[in-house]
Amino acid sequence: SQVSLEEENQNPPTVGHWKPLMPSKGDKEEPETGCQHAGGVDEPQSTEQLNVSRLRSSSVEIREKGSEFLRDELHKAQKELKLKDKECERLSKVREQLEQELEELTASLFEEAHKMVREANTKQAAAEKQLREARGKIDMLQAEVTALKTLVITSTPSSPNRELHPQLQSPSKAGFRKGHGRNKSTSSAMVSAASQSVAPEPVSRECKEVDSILFAEFQAWKESPTLDKSCSFLDRIYREDIGPCLDFTKQELSELVRVAVEQNTLTIEPVASHCVPEGKVAAEEYGGPKKCALSGLPRTCKHRIMLGDSGNYYYISPSCRARITAVCNFFTYIRYIQQGLVRQDVELMYWEVMRLRREMSLAKLGFYPSEM
Repeated sequence: SQVSLEEENQNPPTVGHWKPLMPSKGDKEEPETGCQHAGGVDEPQSTEQLNVSRLRSSSVEIREKGSEFLRDELHKAQKELKLKDKECERLSKVREQLEQELEELTASLFEEAHKMVREANTKQAAAEKQLREARGKIDMLQAEVTALKTLVITSTPSSPNRELHPQLQSPSKAGFRKGHGRNKSTSSAMVSAASQSVAPEPVSRECKEVDSILFAEFQAWKESPTLDKSCSFLDRIYREDIGPCLDFTKQELSELVRVAVEQNTLTIEPVASHCVPEGKVAAEEYGGPKKCALSGLPRTCKHRIMLGDSGNYYYISPSCRARITAVCNFFTYIRYIQQGLVRQDVELMYWEVMRLRREMSLAKLGFYPSEM
């Protein structure tokens, strides 16, 4: 078919010339001559026209079949594309669902960890309180044992102790002291211990009321949480709590501590009594186990801090440690809020912030737990 079409294009068919139907007046015999000539070439001309029509019909048929094949292929490709689009949409939904579940799981884990830390701190405080009470009782019992040993040692056959032998006393004294002369310290200790165990602790219920200005500032900050202290919420806390809490006698070191707390690069660790400050600078500039580097006062320092990766340690007193820890706890909580890890009501988050502010206020006034 293609060869025939090419031949047709190269050798176009010869078609007879048409003559006008109305001859001119001067040519009356030309129509007869033209008719004779047309009658002579009528048969070849019809054969050529038939071949041309066949070629044209075959070429049209080929074009129709080709276009139909292309339409089928296009339809198949469109179907496959739709299936792939549906698969991509399904996979994107699965990915979004997995990301949401992972985010919720991370938030719940952080909340649970925060809760566990608070419970552990509460239990530790209770255990330390019980330990202190037990040590007090042990000291009391040791004092009683020492007193009893003194009484026993001072009683000899030549000079008996009348406290241990009431029968040697006069009848009036013996009657008056009957039942009270022996184990006086033990009985008094038991009475004091009983009074301590029976005396109920006062129960105080705390009343709270939301301050409208502070709550509005916190709500505005919660809409777009940031650690930039130019916002009204953090600006107030810096002025009223963080600044006074981290204001120590050594101003230069205080500024370095504040920057390290803001950047979350400060390290606090307990130290033993035999630890010696490291570094090229003299030990007096870093404080020591008996001198606080921030206040410059002679204090027993049980902890030391390191700013970033400097490798220099500064010994701090329990009061300074309480102040730094209170500020660090506040920054930790607002970082959790900024990262979206706290899933609580706005009012509950507000009261937690107020509790952390109260800890900073107490720490800057010099109040801190005895275990520090």
